[in-house]
Amino acid sequence: MSATRPLHLAAEIGGPPRYDAADYVALARLAERGALDFVTLQDSFTRPGLDALAVLSRVAPATERIGLVATVTTTHTEPFHVSSAVATLDWVSRGRAGWVVDVSTTPAQARLFGRRHAAPAEAVWREAGEVAEVAARLWDSREDDACVHDTSTGRFIDRATLHPVDFEGTTFRVRGPATVPRPPQGHPVTVVDAAGEHSEDIAARHADVVLVRATRPEEAAGIRERLRARAAAHGRRPDALRVLAALTVDLGDGERPAEPGLERAPRTTGGAGGPYYRGGPVDLAELIAAWHRGGAVDGFHVAPAEPARDLERLVNGTVALLQHRSRFRTFYPGGTLREHLGLTRPANRYTHAGGAS
Repeated sequence: MSATRPLHLAAEIGGPPRYDAADYVALARLAERGALDFVTLQDSFTRPGLDALAVLSRVAPATERIGLVATVTTTHTEPFHVSSAVATLDWVSRGRAGWVVDVSTTPAQARLFGRRHAAPAEAVWREAGEVAEVAARLWDSREDDACVHDTSTGRFIDRATLHPVDFEGTTFRVRGPATVPRPPQGHPVTVVDAAGEHSEDIAARHADVVLVRATRPEEAAGIRERLRARAAAHGRRPDALRVLAALTVDLGDGERPAEPGLERAPRTTGGAGGPYYRGGPVDLAELIAAWHRGGAVDGFHVAPAEPARDLERLVNGTVALLQHRSRFRTFYPGGTLREHLGLTRPANRYTHAGGAS
């Protein structure tokens, strides 16, 4: 495995609605045994099931190292509450939290709240970018040493280390400062699924990790370079962006070889699910290694077709083979999600010039 370009792997643990936290704990622990960077848990306003942030807050004390990333819909949601909830997950997990920025565009979802009408994709993604920006400012609004807790004097907060953010977006205003202390990671990891033009721009501006969809490594490499160039245009360090190929995998026929042509390129379903792999764990390992070795992506985000079955075959088959070939790590080098991803802890913008990308 290259010392300069480590392979990053993540997996979704959602699927059909489940109401027993033990199911999610078991899947997260399985992924942790494979030393995956993080697991994601999808969520939306119309998806049946439990709240993703709350579920991962339950999973956090039952795991030790794996990153925990919940989907958060920013539309119809108060930005202050979003930043507080994600910061809380970072504290509960001791620095392993992240969030997938998502939006809502349908009238049916707007009617659930009854506060405003549905808006086009361009508008809600612009708002999502503003939520990502104000969340980062709120995480910085309390310096790391803001909490004093001096019981002898009754002084618990150093008010000189609190900063109002005074942010005004197109649909909201936030004064701040935050009520939750600055998260252990400084900023929990921000993930954006760059499935379209509007989300791609938000990813280039705000994301630490970007999920992309491609059926060929050349296509993925082109998207990665475009994202890095756009990030640089926004004043960010392009090498601080982790680009992962999103891939749905069906390992139900794990004992059979992949269909012809799938050894290096996933089969496209033609639907909203994006690239789809059906075959065995060994050929999936070959695909992952080839794409990464060629510089197409920094890693893969895998969505199992059947979570329990496919995640087990991914970890004990695909990941084990990659580890055996020294293509993927066998242990976590650090304790936080940022450390897994090779990302630095951002400096506080209110105490350091320039802030962090």
